[in-house]
Amino acid sequence: MSDTPEIPALPGRAFELDPGRRETLAAAFSAGGDHYDAVRPDYPEAIVDFMVPAGARAAADVGAGTGIFTRHLIERGLETWAIDPSVDMLAVLARNLPAARVLEGTAEATGIPPASVNVVSVAQAWHWVDPLAASAEAARILRPGGRIALVWNQLDVSVPWVHRLARIMHAGDVHRPGFAPPLGAEFGTPVSHEVRWNQPASTNGILELTKSRSYYLRASAATRAKVEANLDWYLHEHLGHGRGAALELPYLTHAWIADLR
Repeated sequence: MSDTPEIPALPGRAFELDPGRRETLAAAFSAGGDHYDAVRPDYPEAIVDFMVPAGARAAADVGAGTGIFTRHLIERGLETWAIDPSVDMLAVLARNLPAARVLEGTAEATGIPPASVNVVSVAQAWHWVDPLAASAEAARILRPGGRIALVWNQLDVSVPWVHRLARIMHAGDVHRPGFAPPLGAEFGTPVSHEVRWNQPASTNGILELTKSRSYYLRASAATRAKVEANLDWYLHEHLGHGRGAALELPYLTHAWIADLR
């Protein structure tokens, strides 16, 4: 394995995909909701503080998946719509968060009435949507003075061992410095904030996390076996962790907010 410094594939590349290709890749998440919910990291409260405007009463969590971010909105007392195209993911969300108003839909067509919410959040999903169409839809469902808030959890590749781990995992949601998500003209200039934190994990958990990522989900059996073997070597032989050993996995959570014009 090479130690050449190289950041993995970026969300910016996803924004350059044609709609058919983007839809094909995103379809990897149409099933496996229970596994996804069990292995994906949470979001730090400090980033939620940044994303949710003071006085907000209603929110739409678009691309909500199993509700990992949705839970934070509900716990803050917001009336919360949860929208996702995956019936499987939404079934997990509805089971875990009965207070959510669950809708099968997309960022481009949420099904929410106009001017219904104060904030539209999109966690770990903006690179799977058409940003201009999704911006127009967010503007439609926001109340005057509303906000769109985008967030990604990414492995903190400023930590050398995590940098190499991200390459082995083919973690595709790592941003280069200066990255800003594309938005439609309905919104002002986005403002960003980031939080570095550690997620308790294990070597087994990192393997399961890898299995929840789009690269692995759409890969052939041979490619999956290669990824698993490389991870096993890196974690247990190269880094010397015992099998199933507990460790801290460094994350960088990066969020952007933009106000409705």
